[in-house]
Amino acid sequence: MELHTATTSLTRQQRMAGGLRSAGLADGDRVALLCSGNASLVDLVLAATRSGVIPVPLDPRLTPRERSVVLDQVEPALVVDDPAVLDELADGPERELDPFPRCRPMHFTSGTTGRSKGVWSGWLSPEHAEALVVEERELWGFRADDVNLAVSPLYHSAPLRFAMGTLLAGGSVAVVPFAPEPVARAMAELAPTTMFCVPAHLQRLFAWSDETGEPLTTGSFRLVAHAGAACPTPTRRRTHREFGEDVVWEFYGSTEGQFTACPAPEWIASPGTLGRARPGRTVWTDDEDQIWCAVPPWASFEYWRDPDKTAKAWRDSPHGPSFTVGDLGRVDADGRVFLDARRTDLIITGGVNVYPAEVEDVLSAVPGVVEVAVFAQPDDQWGQRVCAAVVGTTDEDTLRAVAAEHLTPPKRPKEYRFITALPRTATGKVKRGELTGPSALQ
Repeated sequence: MELHTATTSLTRQQRMAGGLRSAGLADGDRVALLCSGNASLVDLVLAATRSGVIPVPLDPRLTPRERSVVLDQVEPALVVDDPAVLDELADGPERELDPFPRCRPMHFTSGTTGRSKGVWSGWLSPEHAEALVVEERELWGFRADDVNLAVSPLYHSAPLRFAMGTLLAGGSVAVVPFAPEPVARAMAELAPTTMFCVPAHLQRLFAWSDETGEPLTTGSFRLVAHAGAACPTPTRRRTHREFGEDVVWEFYGSTEGQFTACPAPEWIASPGTLGRARPGRTVWTDDEDQIWCAVPPWASFEYWRDPDKTAKAWRDSPHGPSFTVGDLGRVDADGRVFLDARRTDLIITGGVNVYPAEVEDVLSAVPGVVEVAVFAQPDDQWGQRVCAAVVGTTDEDTLRAVAAEHLTPPKRPKEYRFITALPRTATGKVKRGELTGPSALQ
């Protein structure tokens, strides 16, 4: 359990940038990162973005099928799937870096068709590269005396963004993959000042504290931000008590971009709100209650090599160029944003986005499956859990084995229900809402 300082990070970034060039990467090439998260992964992302290479952080648990879908699109010049390669790259010759990242890391987000989509920021001008860093720094207050406790997987955009912002501001990062006891120990020993987490992390941390009788050491924190899933009210209120109402924030966003930020006092004054639009943005809704966000030019994006999907995500508006991820909600007279429904069919389990179409694509290929529909059920720990309704003659053990082979753990159904027919609308669309009710599953 060590602190990774900005000084150490900068030296490694310079050498990793040289290591990437020595490995044959040129401007615009992609490097796919499939390593378990540690501080060296953050260094490599910064080294790449500050030297003209596009980093593509990916879940190292991807199955061969899932991995090939992404890599076929990215066509990386280098795939880093062994932590030893990170150390080898750090032995490269030092290379001068740009002052600020010239692009955002390319994260992949699932699509409603089951095909992952790369979110690509494009290359930023020096002015826009600086503006992107300054915007994050001013919102979250990143500074040189910060210690960011990184407990979420660093291949996800939010924890990686917090770690990068801290190092760029001169602060330090401590990477502690989440488990209640080591995280609690890090809180006591390292005096962290910032942490990003999902509600499931908070729930497990509080449960551990209650079971062991060990109090949590929270006095060093100035910022605890949570996002990724709806936070149950009891968990939220306890987070306010444990860390302090002036410390806790929630934000609403997606891999594509960030919409709002909400300090705890604002939620307390208006329960259910996700806060107001981040500075420099305008959040608005259309006639169908779909949420849109107008962003500055450095927050723009496109879907990698998919102009059709990109065009559907963007529109011009009186507020400026705006994008949507399909969520539904409202904005009140004071600018507070409320979310009514997430993207169509999206399941958010423990902060991980799961699209039913991707899971259904795998399960429908199992012999004996006539049809399958994947849906969410509420879950006290994870927010939602993935479930599957199956029509056919196969058995649960077979389905679980296939899911284990082809899907990462968050995507694997936790519950299988066998029914005679799926409920459908007159036009044939599966009525997933009815699958959560017991009457449809008898």
